[in-house]
Formats: sequence, structure tokens, C-alpha cells
Amino acid sequence: MSRPPLLLLGCVLALLSSSMAAAAIVEHTFEVKNLTVRRLCNEQVVTAVNGSVPGPTIRVREGDTLVVKVINNSPYNMTIHWHGIFQLLSGWADGPNMVTQCPIQPGRSYTYKFKIVDQEGTLWWHAHVSVLRATVHGALVIRPRSGTKYPFIKPYREVPIVLGEWWKADVVDLESQALATGAAPNASDAYTINGRPGDLYNCSQSPTYRLNVIQGKTYLLRIINAALNTQLFFKVANHNLRVVGIDAAYTDPYDTDVVVTGPGQTVDALLTTDQAVGSYYMAVSPYASAVGVDFRNSTTRGLIVYNGSTSTSPIMPQMPATNDTPTAHTFFSNITGLAGGPHWVPVPTQIDERMFVTVNLGLSVCGTNATCQGLFGARSAASMNNQSFQLPTTLSMLQAFFFNVSGVYTPDFPDNPPVVFDYTNDTNSLDTSLIFTPKSTSVKVLKYNATVEMVLQNTALIGIENHPIHIHGFNFHVLAQGFGNYDSFNDPSKFNLVNPQVRNTIGVPVGGWAVIRFVANNPGVWFMHCHLDVHLPWGLASAFVVQNGPTPSSRLPPPPADLPQC
Repeated sequence: MSRPPLLLLGCVLALLSSSMAAAAIVEHTFEVKNLTVRRLCNEQVVTAVNGSVPGPTIRVREGDTLVVKVINNSPYNMTIHWHGIFQLLSGWADGPNMVTQCPIQPGRSYTYKFKIVDQEGTLWWHAHVSVLRATVHGALVIRPRSGTKYPFIKPYREVPIVLGEWWKADVVDLESQALATGAAPNASDAYTINGRPGDLYNCSQSPTYRLNVIQGKTYLLRIINAALNTQLFFKVANHNLRVVGIDAAYTDPYDTDVVVTGPGQTVDALLTTDQAVGSYYMAVSPYASAVGVDFRNSTTRGLIVYNGSTSTSPIMPQMPATNDTPTAHTFFSNITGLAGGPHWVPVPTQIDERMFVTVNLGLSVCGTNATCQGLFGARSAASMNNQSFQLPTTLSMLQAFFFNVSGVYTPDFPDNPPVVFDYTNDTNSLDTSLIFTPKSTSVKVLKYNATVEMVLQNTALIGIENHPIHIHGFNFHVLAQGFGNYDSFNDPSKFNLVNPQVRNTIGVPVGGWAVIRFVANNPGVWFMHCHLDVHLPWGLASAFVVQNGPTPSSRLPPPPADLPQC
């Protein structure tokens, strides 16, 4: 063979090798089953993945394909949601129960398979059935492709910091009791860092989370709020943090001494160990935006210990007050996106669909032969535009979409609330003409590639609080957020159309509003819901049904053969 063909063959092999190195198939097996653990002086049985809480951390690179076989050996129905993953043309792997799939029944399995496309940073995975995500969750870390750098200083080490809640009682029983009576479930008994309650709680000194560090190094803390119902403050004594990413989207560097996260949100923050050799507490305490709502007013903490430290008295940070909304709002609103950075998508300027969506707490009729403990003897409920969402029971919504089955959902979610009122005036909070809401499975239908601008307006009905609203299948630009009623005449002048932050979960300010914009470029059914789990079964949710596009590459493919059936 002559030399030119040999050289050509070598080049082809080199290109193939480079392509294979750039993307990989990453495989995991998740076994979900009962686990007996001891926390807070109490031994109890919880549901866990591979025998640990949190479950295993998944590490992939952008461009990889992730394959996870979930074997359900628990006594409960199970699904896993890959929170924040776009699931481009892989909606069958998204995971919300009865939205994109029927649950994996006990004794059965399902393999989730999807490609990581145009995303880098910190996401997470969790159960999306009932309240099982209290213990069924873990980190999902997406690094840049091999040979590609972070748009910030390379950290010496990367550390997942998973924040959670812990109950002494069985969380499924608590939810069942609450749903039966129509009342709110009990608050958690502790907060946790990487599954450990911390030394301020009884019987928790030994398992306190500890991070050993070297002076002068920079660590990337991948902070995940996996709590069911609590927004959280996070601080490290005597140290500042530099935020470089949120919800797996890069940000302009933002220096702060406190990080705030709502359930579902993630924050990538650089910690430089520039203090004297010693030991310092990292601490987590609740941000309780609502007045009079039951929550656990406590603090959990872990240790950051410098190599060579002999300190026996770690320094404790001063935590914000639990109702410190100004601090929370400063953090949430001051972050901007890294325009022009990796995977940056400019803000779309042509709007196809405009929506004004109220986020309400409310009531629904108790029902025949039932006893409810909500206000006026009714059942607690929640809604968007006065539509209280209920999941279908016979077929998943995505199957109904793909196979054109009618009667599973209705394509009539309203673009505006049925009644215009003074949304954030708390004198309306118990107006019975406003707080009762009908149940439905109402969705918004979007054409493929439509651009949606949505105003999310908080209301003061029943109670007023910050609601973390999560949209599956998409990132969105957060154009602006503020307090009071949204002013459609003046507030658009506040829009950031240059470098807004990019998120998949937005904390709609307590007594306020947020404006988001996204492109519906992914056919399928995509859940939109409050990530306070107490509000999800009450109905604070809806869904987008995105129609197929005009080409084979813009149409949802058929379901996998092992898709669970109801």
C-alpha cells in the first residue's frame, strides 16, 4: 500500500479516536430498596438507592450518553427524574410519574437512556413519585468535554454539597395522612448536609459532615437543595464564595458571603481557603418566606478543617434571620448569565406566546363522606390560573400525546387568570370567591419552536410565600423579578435582554413576580410545577405539550420497549 493511503487511514483513525474520546456511554445501575438507618437517636427504614442517602453521584461530560437501569426492589411505585436535563427527543426518560411514564412497579425495572446536550455544571436526580425524593436523590455532575476548560479558575477539587431534610417519621405515611385530611404535612425534624444532620442535633455529633482542605487552594462546591419544602441559606464562616453557575448554566462571577437555594435549585460556588489554618463551620438554615407556616427553625452544620489545624472550637458564621427576604432577593436577583460563554443562548426577541400565570394557594371541596382539616372544612389545594392540576391515573400524558389518545388531558390551560384582582393584597386572602379552585388536567399546547414569555405572579391567597417553579425539558432566561403586582406598562423597562440568568427553577418572590422566556424546541410533554413538595399534590402544577416539528429530527421517537405500563 502506498504512503498517502496509509497517512489517510491514520488520520481517519485519529479522528475516530478523538470523536470517541469526546463522548462516552456512561452506565449505572440503581437498586431502589429499603434501608435501615439511625438518625436523630432513632432507627428507621427509608427508601434509598444503592444503600446510601444521598444516593450515588453520577459524573458525566457534556456530549456523553447516560444509561441508568433502575431496579425497583422497594415497596413503592418509583420513577427517577433527571432534574434539569433537557431530554432532547428523549422525553420518555424524563421521569415524572404519569406525565412521561407510568411508574416502575415493585419488582420491575426500567432503563433510562439519554444524551447530555449543551449542558455543563451541577444538576441532580431524584424520585418523582409521592415524597420519596426525601431520601431518593443524588448529584449529577456534568463536566466540559475532554480537552475543554471551565470558564473560571480550575478548582483543586470538586465537592458535591447536597442539602436535605430529615423526618423521624415515615414520610410516605405523613403525606398519606395529610392528603386524607386535606391539611399540611408535618415539618421536617432536621436539615442535613450530604445526608448528615450535624452536631447541633441530638445523637448527631459523630456523623457530622467534614471537608478537609489545604490552605491556599480553590474548591468548587456543587451545592444542591434536595429539601422537600424548605429554601435554605448556606454560609461558610469567615469565607466568601464566588458563584460561577446556577442550574447547570454558567454565570458572571458573583461574590457573596451567603448562598440561597430553593428546592430543586443548584449553585456552583468557588471557595478559596484563604483564611488562617483552623476549623470553620459551613452552616445551613431555613429561609421561611411565608408568615405563620410551620417549618423547622433550626440550623445544621458541617466542618471545613484546614490541614494542620489543631482547633477544637470551629468558628460559626452568623446566619440570616429566617424571614430575611431582602438577603434572599439580593442573591436571587443580582446573578447574571455568562453571555458568550459555553452553551450561551441569546435571549429570543420575537414572542409567539404570552402568558400571565398566577401562582395560588387555595381550597377544593372536601368530598362526600370525608372529613377535611383545611380552612372552612375544605381540602387544601393550590393552582395556576385557578386550575388545580391532578395527574391522570390510567395512562401517562406523554403516551397519550404520542399515540393520540384523547381524554387523558385537556388542551385548555388559560393564558390568563379567570379573574383579575389585586393579587398581592392580603385582604383578599380568605375571599371565598377566589380561593376555591376546580381540579383538572389542563395543559398548554405549544407549536414546535414557539417562543414563550410568561409572567409568574405570586398571590396572597391563603398564604404568601416564595414559590420555586420548575419547568421540565427547558432552561429559561429570567428577564426580571420584583415585588407587588406585575406592571405590564412599566416593568418591561427592567428586562435584562443582554445577560439574564438562565435557570430551570425560579423562586417567584414572596408577594411578587418573575418574567421568564424560553423556546419550545423539544416535542413532548413537559411538567411545570412548584418544587415545594407540599404544594405539588395540592395541584400547583400544569404542563406544556410541545407539538412535533416538520422534520424527522424534530419529532418525538417511539417509546422504548421496556417503558413501564400502568
